[in-house]
Amino acid sequence: MAPGDETDTESLRRGDSGTEVTELQLRLTQLALYIGEADGDYDSQVEDAVTRYQWARGLTADELGVYGRTTRTSLEAETAEP
Repeated sequence: MAPGDETDTESLRRGDSGTEVTELQLRLTQLALYIGEADGDYDSQVEDAVTRYQWARGLTADELGVYGRTTRTSLEAETAEP
């Protein structure tokens, strides 16, 4: 995430960018939920993949499409560190 892109360091959302987003993209790729380039940009494709993950896992604590604490904990437990 680029400095100043997001004030909540616990969450990533559309418009954020940086190495944390790249890691998210790579983790979603491991589960075949994201097929785009791991370019570090949290765009609509990443948002859609996060939403699909949340729906499939029944995660409701984070806003849909937002990579918050609950979604992060679940995804990190289910995937290997890229």
